[in-house]
Amino acid sequence: MGTRLIFVRHGESVHSVERFIGGRNGCRGLTATGHEQAARVAERLAVELADAGPVALYHSELRRAVETAAPIAAALGVPAEADCGLFTWHYPAYADGQPVEVLKNAPLPGGGVHRPFQIENETWAELVVRTGRSIMDIAHRHAGETAVLVGHSETVNAAFHTLGAQPLLRAFDTVVAPASITEWTVDTHPTESPYTRWTLRRFSA
Repeated sequence: MGTRLIFVRHGESVHSVERFIGGRNGCRGLTATGHEQAARVAERLAVELADAGPVALYHSELRRAVETAAPIAAALGVPAEADCGLFTWHYPAYADGQPVEVLKNAPLPGGGVHRPFQIENETWAELVVRTGRSIMDIAHRHAGETAVLVGHSETVNAAFHTLGAQPLLRAFDTVVAPASITEWTVDTHPTESPYTRWTLRRFSA
């Protein structure tokens, strides 16, 4: 039996609608629409994973991910475990909870993949390494099983680098819909050497 990693982006969030930075202190969870989306994706997963065998559930520590994971945990009848590695950007304190313009107006000259785009922000390379470590730890822990990872668009995108072996500076961008499902699978052991070849089964579905 192969290993399945099912990534779920959180439902519509207050911070995305009201356009402010939703970090550790600034996140205000899901909108009413986001809660409805979370309930629907929970129903989908309950049907899809009814005969999947062992299923584990992890989520980012941010409120919008916690609120998305809650109905999934109830529908699957499994506990939800927080994983700090699935966090979105580690936003700087001066921007957390502030309008998005605050961060946009703090560019760091020469910012790029290995240097922050904004003052005191995390780099993209740091985010990918941090998130990729959690993804691979979860895959190793649940080899031959199914794990659901509730996170952010950055979590889903980090999987392209971690599982799809894409370079840190990709030649394309993606749009990850709220409460959507992205699935990667592998038939061999997920963390064996040489590098495991994963299959992207669906994206932002």
